[in-house]
Amino acid sequence: MFRTRLAALLVALILAVPAAAAAGEPTRGVWLASVGDPAMRSREGMAALVERCDRFGINTIYTVTWNRGVTLYPSELMRREFGVAIDPVLAGRDPLAELIELAHAKGIRVVAWFEFGFSSSYRQTDGGPLIRKRPGWAALDREGKLVSRNGFQWMNAIDPQVQDFLLAMLKEVVENYDVDGVQGDDRLPAMPSTGGYDPLTVELYRREHDGAAPPDDPRDPGWVQWRADKLSHFVERAYGELKALDPELCVSWAPSVWPWSRDNYLQDWPRWAREGWGDQFCPQVYRRELGAYRATLERVVTQTAGLENVEIVPGVLIALADGYDMPSERVREMVRVNRELGFRGEVFFYHGGLQEHAGVFRTLYSDPATD
Repeated sequence: MFRTRLAALLVALILAVPAAAAAGEPTRGVWLASVGDPAMRSREGMAALVERCDRFGINTIYTVTWNRGVTLYPSELMRREFGVAIDPVLAGRDPLAELIELAHAKGIRVVAWFEFGFSSSYRQTDGGPLIRKRPGWAALDREGKLVSRNGFQWMNAIDPQVQDFLLAMLKEVVENYDVDGVQGDDRLPAMPSTGGYDPLTVELYRREHDGAAPPDDPRDPGWVQWRADKLSHFVERAYGELKALDPELCVSWAPSVWPWSRDNYLQDWPRWAREGWGDQFCPQVYRRELGAYRATLERVVTQTAGLENVEIVPGVLIALADGYDMPSERVREMVRVNRELGFRGEVFFYHGGLQEHAGVFRTLYSDPATD
């Protein structure tokens, strides 16, 4: 049994060319969040972060641009549709423009990260201002209630109007900023698999199933796959339209690990990668123990074997806003596992952990064992 599993893994490693060696400089990234650390609250704070990234060998910053129903850049789309152009805490500034200027001066890439995706709010039982103004955009469960999971409330990711809205936001950033890429994550595109019982989605399902209603069980495999396919179609459309705006743009997706991602959030992302609907995939391999991390990453190797022209960059958890910090030496060990399995780079969640693990990061990318 062990020899069979080992042989299968070795074959996968040989075939996984993009995971093992994407062309050009490997991605050494960090997610810049708007919680847990005041870096985004001032230009000075972001300048200090950029300096830190430069010292530690970080070459890509994935900066939050969409969070809790507001943008973190001045958005004409949001002003027109919802009357709030930017997060009020950041009013009077353009943090995205500031970061691009600061990071590009150091040769660091900036990717606009649409963190909240199809989630409308966090811990607002009515879905927040987006759903209050657009109640028809709400994702509904089989009891007709607004979909809420882990504190997040959701828009209906299958609704064409909602999809148009999110894609318009992505395009707005690409058209107005010198970003190196855009990124969706475990909420873009996504929707908890308890959703899909709104009238629009039910009618769409009926039209494609000879009038039959969706299964009462939200985890029915066929029903899950049907909804996941609808989100895959959005990925295909978004990729094509974004690349038409800028062929050099990096379109990046950072989903949860598969098949959990599909079964729980309708993210069938290995299909997106196989179809070439993304330039970079950063699966969130957020495991706190080294053994679990290695086992999960081995599955990613198998799932992405044989892909061409796609960069696979593992997402590594180093800290959380609730105060959790990964033991520093384990961060180094996880990077070593990445190299052993053929991955040349990684993205760390989140930026607040850089200073906490300064001792590791000062040497991480100067250590030949991790290059």
